[in-house]
Amino acid sequence: MSGIFQFAVRTQTELEAKMTSVERIGYYIEHIEPEGEWVNTDYTPPIDWPARGRISFRDVKLKYRVNLPLALNGISFDIKPKEKVGIVGRTGSGKSSLGNALFRLYPLSLGTVAVDEIDASLVGLHELRKSMAAIPQDPSLFAGTVRFNLDPKQSYSDAQLWAALEKAYMKDLISSMDGKLDAQINEGGRNLSVGQRQLLCMARALLRNVRILLLDEATASLDAGTDKLIQLCLKEAFKDCTLLVIAHRLDSVVNSDKILIMDQGKMIEFDSPNTLLQNSKSRFAQILSYEQQQQLQRPNHTSEIPQILQQSSSSS
Repeated sequence: MSGIFQFAVRTQTELEAKMTSVERIGYYIEHIEPEGEWVNTDYTPPIDWPARGRISFRDVKLKYRVNLPLALNGISFDIKPKEKVGIVGRTGSGKSSLGNALFRLYPLSLGTVAVDEIDASLVGLHELRKSMAAIPQDPSLFAGTVRFNLDPKQSYSDAQLWAALEKAYMKDLISSMDGKLDAQINEGGRNLSVGQRQLLCMARALLRNVRILLLDEATASLDAGTDKLIQLCLKEAFKDCTLLVIAHRLDSVVNSDKILIMDQGKMIEFDSPNTLLQNSKSRFAQILSYEQQQQLQRPNHTSEIPQILQQSSSSS
């Protein structure tokens, strides 16, 4: 009887713990609002949409829950095709929320987001998200071959795969692996470094020939050498794309066409770097001045930002 009683108590405890999963699923079914239609049968965008990559935000307001403050509060701006825009701001200022609004990961409370003059809310989620690409700070890869991670639907030839890898500076690494395109990638890409995962994700975006690319602090955890390699890939391979770069290092966005400064869900400044730097009271000039002071205080470290600014001003 003593043994049976202990077994019964243990079984009751395990049942109670496992029923938590059932409770959560029931809550999700009843309370979580589903996403929009995966395919909108009432509206079909043009076949080549988006052909240019123009992005327009019109009085966009977004909150993640009803009782939370606005993550985006009345954001309005226009990004021209092929422009590179650096997005700068403190943690919680709304930088990543811009990407969430663009990809419709959360419904807007107010306003519209248009891509090539077409309201993104009219387009099905599948059509919208396959037309753009996003590279997060910690990119994840699937367990499988290199080929599967680049082209899961087997829509491209081997020559196209190698061409994309070459543009992303990954051809030599993949060629040296056993199996080459059929080389195995561990779950999450754990047998590759973070920088190599970033470049492999860029190769996947190049293969899809997207017109809009979002980098959400993609180079925040990389060393300076890998960061320069990624910046070179962006400059050469994605020159015909509209780039949205959420910045961790200012030297990665100081050469951008426009700088967008965010603070507490609002757009503070949106202009070219040279124009903002000419105004000593601008937020971007203050952030850059503070960054330079911090780098000068570090021993045996020379800031590259003044050289980049000098090159940018001389080229313009």
